[in-house]
Amino acid sequence: MKTFLSYEDSLTLFYALGAVLLPLLAFVVNCCMPGRRNKASGWISTGAILLSCVLSIIVFFNTWNKHTIHLQQQWFTIGYSKIYAGILLNNLSALMLLLVSVIALPVHIYSTAYMKEDGRYKRYFTWLSFFCFSMLALVVADNLVLFYSFWELVGFSSYLLIGFWFTKEKAIQANKKAFIMNRIGDVGLLIAILIIFAQYRTFDIVQLFGDGGLVGQSITKFGFWMGPIRGLPVVWQYIACGGIFLAVAAKSAQFPLHTWLPDAMEGPTSVSALIHAATMVAAGVFLLGRVYPLFTTGELDVMAVIGCFTAFMAATIALTQNDLKRILAYSTISQLGYMIMAMGIGAYASSLFHLVTHAFFKCLLFLVAGIVIHQMQHIKDDNNLDIDPQSITNMGGLRKKLPFTFIMAIIASLALIGLPLTSGYLSKDGILIQAFDWSDDKSWVFKLVPLGAVLTTWLTAFYVVRLIVKVFFGDLKLKKAHQHIDIHINDGGWQYKLPLILLAIACLFPLFSLNPLIYEQAWLFNGLTPTAHLERVNIYHTLIPAAVNILSLFIIYFGYAVYVKRKTHIFPQSGFLYKLSYNQWYFDEFYSRFIVKPVMMLSSVLSWFDNNIIDGFVNLLPKVVLLISKVAAWFDYYIIDGIIRLLVHIVESISNFVRGFQNGKIQYYLFSMLAIILALFIYLDLR
Repeated sequence: MKTFLSYEDSLTLFYALGAVLLPLLAFVVNCCMPGRRNKASGWISTGAILLSCVLSIIVFFNTWNKHTIHLQQQWFTIGYSKIYAGILLNNLSALMLLLVSVIALPVHIYSTAYMKEDGRYKRYFTWLSFFCFSMLALVVADNLVLFYSFWELVGFSSYLLIGFWFTKEKAIQANKKAFIMNRIGDVGLLIAILIIFAQYRTFDIVQLFGDGGLVGQSITKFGFWMGPIRGLPVVWQYIACGGIFLAVAAKSAQFPLHTWLPDAMEGPTSVSALIHAATMVAAGVFLLGRVYPLFTTGELDVMAVIGCFTAFMAATIALTQNDLKRILAYSTISQLGYMIMAMGIGAYASSLFHLVTHAFFKCLLFLVAGIVIHQMQHIKDDNNLDIDPQSITNMGGLRKKLPFTFIMAIIASLALIGLPLTSGYLSKDGILIQAFDWSDDKSWVFKLVPLGAVLTTWLTAFYVVRLIVKVFFGDLKLKKAHQHIDIHINDGGWQYKLPLILLAIACLFPLFSLNPLIYEQAWLFNGLTPTAHLERVNIYHTLIPAAVNILSLFIIYFGYAVYVKRKTHIFPQSGFLYKLSYNQWYFDEFYSRFIVKPVMMLSSVLSWFDNNIIDGFVNLLPKVVLLISKVAAWFDYYIIDGIIRLLVHIVESISNFVRGFQNGKIQYYLFSMLAIILALFIYLDLR
């Protein structure tokens, strides 16, 4: 960290701060604006993110492949430890700052048209601006506590947007599910941060994970995790890494915490585009990029296996889904699995490269899906049909009605498959090649990782072709079932088309490399590679891309032939494998039966115990006290007070008897004296 910054660096920090705070300003302004459908709120948020985008571009060019800019101030103290917080600008943070704002801009423009009829238009843009602020602040935070704060805000704002249509029961359940699963990951991250602080006595990301940082100087030896300052039992290092991966799995929807993401499709499609492209799900991969030196080789191997399994599993599920957005959701999980796997095999730059390229083509696919669903909703409303506008079984032939949308969908799909001349080819090519390089000196178990990654690529090609063909080719399924319906749909105005054009350009190779076939020549890859990149010295660099893409072309034709020419299913729509895929590997059923139900049963038992034992005991206490008080009152009245009253009665009787001798008559006194004397003589005589 520089204590004194040059004028250029200070200006860059000012621009970065402006890029972060402008969406927050839009959020505050929108909160103060009157009306629920105030259209000005949309343009305020769009203008703010446009300025953020411009400032992010300036920050990027002032930072990329240059020195790190880091400014911080003392925040608070813990004992003798001073905690600092500030802004960190290096290649990774500058790239993410640019990516988030560049992806958010077309989503905002698109949303001004997509949400214009919604009754909560202003609320949508208010929350969208807050979401963008949270993610932009996350990527420039230089402190783990500050990072965690914005990490939580990203989760909270996504909860608001996923459940935006809160009058729908599915939306309510979806945002609760997303919120709860992400809280599980957040607990893991919090534990990891506390362990890291206990080991290194700082939250500063640069001090911890920078070049020559404290984490890089640590070793594990003789069962201890030894750092420059102190040492802890090595189990704490395992727990810290496990907690971080738990956070990554929750945020980036990796096995076993992936099931919330498909349900999150209950929010507006434009929200899905932003969440799946460059904000919430990207935060997990970004976290790995920040703390990467913390992981040991063994832990990275486990990460690679989990990422590969997640990618394969999600791709198999996408094969049989009929909900358009759900197919894209499982595609996102699968692509995130690639990124996690890449981190695990040491392909740090390729992982982040794929994060960037995926953001563009996945955002484009979701915006295309939004147009298709929007137009299907028009058909439904115009003809009073009872259909699901998101089901691809009701679509078909839409390329004739939506030609522009169709072209955009084709470009995004080719990038998702990873065919040459697209950005997806460059980033996925690097991951696959490095996966085979990584497995060369590994056991046969780890050799399944690159094979699984290649198989996932082919599965991706098939489910993407299935989606495109069922939506855009053939005849409209609704027309066959309802022959007299009126169809009046179109691609929409400039607010729909301009965002799609911008994203489509970014799906092609020239934005990242002048050479469409060699990923090592991509400027982004070279800027993120911590060491010299791999040389093309083995057959993998030629064989893998050729084999993967040639077979992908055959699969594309095969899918087209199956769903257009034959117009029938060649695969059985029953059996174990089909049901496994269609029911999403039964993860939700498993969680419901073995986690949710036991938890609910335990909560019922605890509720009964609380109501009948704890509350019963508490309710019994006043009864017991009341009974004791009644017994004490009886004892006090009849025993204590009774004795007192008896004594009073005795004293009163004696006093009354004695008083009878004091009647004031002399003859009575003489008679009494005589009687006493006689009694005395008789007593003496008798004795």
